[in-house]
Amino acid sequence: MRLILASSSPRRLDLLKQIGIVPDAVDPADIDEKPNPRELPLPHAERLAVEKARAVAGRHRDAFVLAADTVVACGRRILGKPETEAEARACLTLLSGRRHRVHGGVALITASGKLVQRRATTMVAMKRLTESDIDDYLASKEWQGKAGGYAIQGLAARFVRGIVGSYSNVVGLPLFETAALLAGQGFER
Repeated sequence: MRLILASSSPRRLDLLKQIGIVPDAVDPADIDEKPNPRELPLPHAERLAVEKARAVAGRHRDAFVLAADTVVACGRRILGKPETEAEARACLTLLSGRRHRVHGGVALITASGKLVQRRATTMVAMKRLTESDIDDYLASKEWQGKAGGYAIQGLAARFVRGIVGSYSNVVGLPLFETAALLAGQGFER
């Protein structure tokens, strides 16, 4: 059984390895990740995971194709991956002293072409950030390429008062749901 990871995220690859799953190949999907008008955060994460899986499955017809997406949401607002320091500052300022949700969508297309999905939502509570907290974090550049402008597994861990739900979901891949999805479709390593 061949497994293709439809992601360019090194975090997703590391998370899979953590549970003993090493994909045969990594083939990132190149799709438009912008939300549709009025699209809510959880459906957005689910849709992107499916679109990524479908885009890559066409190139690997005889394999299992696993894709995921992570969306940081403050209320109904989707916080993307900031491209500038000003955008990252705006994200961190918005999340400061608040709870927010991290939605994970996982999609698997089996070798026979069957699509199955799972989802996870994690509540994250952040401390109130000082200007110094934000300035220091931005200077680290760790925010680059991270949904919501932070990495819970890195320096931003010091900002997180607590979580309810899957920690691995916040990092980038809900491992329990992913393992259950693969096992449920007969994938074995």
